[in-house]
Amino acid sequence: MPPNDTVTIEPAVEAPEKRPALTPKRILWPVLLSLSALAAVAIFTFDYGDYVEAVGSANLWLLSIAVGSVALRVILGGWRFRYISGGRLSLGQGIRGQLSWDFFSNVTPSAIGGGPLAIVYISKDARVRAGDVTAWTIFSMVLDQLWYIIIVPLVLIASLYMEVIPASLGRVGYGVFLGYLTALMVWVVVFAYATLYNPALLRRMTGWLFNFKPLRRFREAVLREMTQLERRAFILRSQPLRFYVGGLLLTVATWSMRYVLILFVVWGIYAPADKLLVFMRGAALTLASLGMPTPGGSGGIEGLYVLFFGGLIPTAAVAPTLLVWRLLGYYVFIAVGLVLTTRYLGRRLTS
Repeated sequence: MPPNDTVTIEPAVEAPEKRPALTPKRILWPVLLSLSALAAVAIFTFDYGDYVEAVGSANLWLLSIAVGSVALRVILGGWRFRYISGGRLSLGQGIRGQLSWDFFSNVTPSAIGGGPLAIVYISKDARVRAGDVTAWTIFSMVLDQLWYIIIVPLVLIASLYMEVIPASLGRVGYGVFLGYLTALMVWVVVFAYATLYNPALLRRMTGWLFNFKPLRRFREAVLREMTQLERRAFILRSQPLRFYVGGLLLTVATWSMRYVLILFVVWGIYAPADKLLVFMRGAALTLASLGMPTPGGSGGIEGLYVLFFGGLIPTAAVAPTLLVWRLLGYYVFIAVGLVLTTRYLGRRLTS
């Protein structure tokens, strides 16, 4: 990509801020919550004979494709970072940056998110200014919002022709989920508009939100970042159309791998499953998990999985498919993230 397509910013004086501590307790409790939910699902669906049959009929080739989709998702995420940075990040640095983002997102509360800590990691790993990494990360978030603008209508349209939203949710649950998707759609449009064209609006909204007592202690640091965002917004929206198209294509491919993972895990253990419906429910489940308050959706996402896939596959296959899916899409990133952050950041992010 030509150098003039690089998202960069002018040097800015940024006041130091207190980073959220990433203690062993904060890493351990969401993992234990997820494992507890998995154990509960296994207990309530356990039948030895059915379990043996479900596991014995597993297709190792299809499960291998599921593993490959996880690796491809990480590579595509790293490629996206390299693309957005205009080559200032190598593919290896981009991949490590993507892994760190996934890790921090899985072990920090949704209100904090993995972005701030991932910025620190990438900046230190690649020896690039934190301000530049912040701009690349924000642009990545904007691309994610654009993807939501595409996938939410697709899920809603598909739900008119197939049971994408499970009947087990009931009429009330169905209405709540539709309301959630609508609210998500409105939010992403507002976020993308505010980030690129009216960052002052985003700053005012953030200031109002962080006036609430539980969040007040973070207000000064957050508003400082919002002020910096106003300066970066001009750089972000000045990029040529082809830059957005390339970034969006990489984003679509990266997010699609999440749904492919669910598809091949379910297909690999229960071959007769409706493949298209599994794919679309995987997309809907992923969208629903964005509203989970716990890190990585631990605890809640396991329950959602049972609701979305319990009626599509035999009861005995629910726990095995759920375990494999969370193993590949959650626990692996926890393990790899621990290795990366311990190696590159040491106590700076863990004390």
